Amino acid sequence: MIDINDITLRFGGRLLFDGASAHISDGQRVGLTGRNGSGKTTLFKMIQGLLPCDDGEIRLTKGQKLASVAQEIPDGDVSLLDCVLQADTERTVLLKALEEAEQADDGIKIGEIHERLNVIGAASAESRAASILYGLGFSEENQKRPVSSFSGGWRMRVALAAALFVPSDVLLLDEPTNHLDLEATLWLENYLSRYAGTLVVISHDRSLLNHLCDHILHIEGLKIISYGGNYSAFEQTRALQRENEQKQAEKTEEARQHLQAFVDRFRYKASKAKQAQSRIKMLEKLPPKTVFVNESETHFKFPSPNELPSPLVKIEDGAVGYDGSPVLSRLNLRIDADDRIALLGANGNGKSTFAKLLAGKLKLMNGTMQMSSKLQVGYYAQHQTEELSTELTAYEQLRQTMRDATETQVRAHLGCFGLTQQKADTKIALLSGGEKARLLFAMMSRNAPHILLLDEPTNHLDIDARDALVEAINGYRGAVILITHDPNLIELTADRLWLIDGGRCKAYDGDLDDYRALLAEKAKVQAAGGAPKADAPTVSRKDERREAAEKRQQLAPIRKKVKELEARLEKLNDQRDQIMQLLEDPTMYMIGLNGQKVRNLQITLAQLDAEIETVENDWLEQSALLENS
Repeated sequence: MIDINDITLRFGGRLLFDGASAHISDGQRVGLTGRNGSGKTTLFKMIQGLLPCDDGEIRLTKGQKLASVAQEIPDGDVSLLDCVLQADTERTVLLKALEEAEQADDGIKIGEIHERLNVIGAASAESRAASILYGLGFSEENQKRPVSSFSGGWRMRVALAAALFVPSDVLLLDEPTNHLDLEATLWLENYLSRYAGTLVVISHDRSLLNHLCDHILHIEGLKIISYGGNYSAFEQTRALQRENEQKQAEKTEEARQHLQAFVDRFRYKASKAKQAQSRIKMLEKLPPKTVFVNESETHFKFPSPNELPSPLVKIEDGAVGYDGSPVLSRLNLRIDADDRIALLGANGNGKSTFAKLLAGKLKLMNGTMQMSSKLQVGYYAQHQTEELSTELTAYEQLRQTMRDATETQVRAHLGCFGLTQQKADTKIALLSGGEKARLLFAMMSRNAPHILLLDEPTNHLDIDARDALVEAINGYRGAVILITHDPNLIELTADRLWLIDGGRCKAYDGDLDDYRALLAEKAKVQAAGGAPKADAPTVSRKDERREAAEKRQQLAPIRKKVKELEARLEKLNDQRDQIMQLLEDPTMYMIGLNGQKVRNLQITLAQLDAEIETVENDWLEQSALLENS
């Protein structure tokens, strides 16, 4: 149990909580949400006792064991496996005491220690730690390597593994998927679903919050508000509450204006003075005027490219790698103009290598790759933030790559990704991680590319920005190649899955649920010391995916026709709007001036209306064919 009672905290000169309260019962699975900077991580520190409240208190059930990811990144020459094992301090202390008791030949002490080691499951500790490390992407060979030989991101996975391994009653996780790939994210989601204690997680991963959480604590207005259900249920409940609050506020404001009008009219009339005073008292009893702050919605927009014939890219018998050593070989793939492809496969298997090949940063070692000379590819990779000039503003950085554009055009393009004038004129060093990501989106799409290569695009994006990215991808008219640890992004945008594994890249004949099952099977078999099965999807599922691919090919001409009709409708409606503006101009009807011009405009308008109706009917017919196919 965690009781948060009327807490107040000022941090860095800013009020974060003011009389905030919440309750977390034993066994609950809680998602802690709120806008960036609202105090989520700070609240975790207060629960852990690392930061005192200015007022109020936080109480935990006496004797509860609390686990969280260590703030310091693991380091040193100790192996990954030993690093995780050492996180269980009780086991470590008992083993040392056992060694001393054996040296002293103290039989009674040895027996007591063995009894306690059995209680805490020490005999299975090594296999449990190894299983967790494997799930987070570390092979048996890597588990024997020293921690210091891994990069910071991989060492953060070790810290997460240690937090999962330590016996606990309460587990606090702050953005646990930030340094994971999709495979490790899916494994973690499955692992946490079996956690028996109280789970509190801060995350921008909608899928994780929906699959794991049965309660949401939302920080807003210096308070902590509790909601039942997962994140989707929270969104629905909160939207309904805000709608009801706004309606009630509007009713209160109507009553206020009515009472005030009476007071203003009759205040100084003797015959109505008593009624006016009565209404003044009623005004004083009304709740204060509610100001609803409309938080600006997040919108992204990728510019759509000029159309090129499919395939955009075709690779035959290709191989790509580094320094003469292939990472991927026997590549036989094609990318069409309307493809939405997500790349599956653990980190290190070659997903980023494949993206670099498509981006032109690597050349084929063998085979052929055909693509149009007019093809533009936009490549987004998180490491590109390190290449930004931190002393420049966002506008100045983009201006360097859009030299032929006007200032208005540059700023308008930044605005497509939520970088308003204030943010555009802010030095990059002062931008948040999410704002830098938006700048990278603007930079990689400045030439309206035909293919978007998105390598972990959701890092540093909050939930609203991730939703905006989904809409932007779905509204984009080119091809998309997606590498992400966010299952929600894949499920909402991708219609094809390619698996990169064992030096190959090929179509995966299953959906994301099948892939989850495959990973679970691999983890299960690995824990038992066997070899994982290679084929999780059923034969019928393969047939379904194959039929779906064939159907996409058959429907391609219809889909193209729908797009052409949509473009024609947009152009015709623009022309109609222009004529309507002219006809609505009063000066157009001045006597003796524009009579013939008005008649001509009316004739053109009638012709446009007839053509619009014809095109709309064609569009409805073609759209129906798509929907019914």
